Amino acid sequence: MEAMTESMTVMPERDAEGYLIEPGDWNEAVAEVLAQDEAIQLNDDHWDVLRFMRAFYEEHQVAADARFVIKHLAERMGREAQKQLFVLFPYGYVKQACKIAGMRRPRAWSTG
Repeated sequence: MEAMTESMTVMPERDAEGYLIEPGDWNEAVAEVLAQDEAIQLNDDHWDVLRFMRAFYEEHQVAADARFVIKHLAERMGREAQKQLFVLFPYGYVKQACKIAGMRRPRAWSTG
């Protein structure tokens, strides 16, 4: 079924690094394909982060800084939130979380 999902998902245009050109083209099926590209198997904690990021983007029209995501996670995970964010996205918040959430690559942020 996973291979079928990928082949049926029409992927929006992406930049050379794999970030969506237009964040409005994102949906959860697109997120699944982007996560596969990053070798991440999405679980409930991943989805919690991704949905928070999307809601933040819808409200502010900008990608959430990692500190906002950590604050959100801390409501459930306490002091382990920052560590957990990097367990969920081991190659970095910008490199993986922002990409999978359908954000444009933030220009001013490092990829770490």
